[in-house]
Amino acid sequence: MEYIHSQEIPKTDVLNGIMELHKHVFEGAELKLVELTEKKNLLIFVAVDSNRIVGFKIGYEYNDQTFYSWLGGVHSDYRGKGIASELMHRQHEKVKALGYQKVRTISRNKRRAMLLLNIKFGFDIIETFISEKGTHKIVLEKELS
Repeated sequence: MEYIHSQEIPKTDVLNGIMELHKHVFEGAELKLVELTEKKNLLIFVAVDSNRIVGFKIGYEYNDQTFYSWLGGVHSDYRGKGIASELMHRQHEKVKALGYQKVRTISRNKRRAMLLLNIKFGFDIIETFISEKGTHKIVLEKELS
């Protein structure tokens, strides 16, 4: 398994792999390029197996002290192999090196494995809310020490 990261929108083959994997992980939902271009201090990590993108973690600056871990997922064929943990670890190490003091993310009860991984990695639940679509959301933050 190879892990790579980029602080900008990646080359076309990597970007296409992320977009296809996003559809797989998020029940057909499309990740639009414009969504990536609008993010300040974008940071993308991917897990690659034989030129296939099998995991990704995307985030951006929430404010000058906090990094927002926005999207991530691992292909169902590769789950349970520690890929999500490795991507999260690498993301946290990088954002800490970039000077951020906290990482924030939003999860859902429906995505229980991700919620549990966040808690395992030291995130605290700081609030919950109902989205405009009526979905219950859980806001988590972690202090980077």
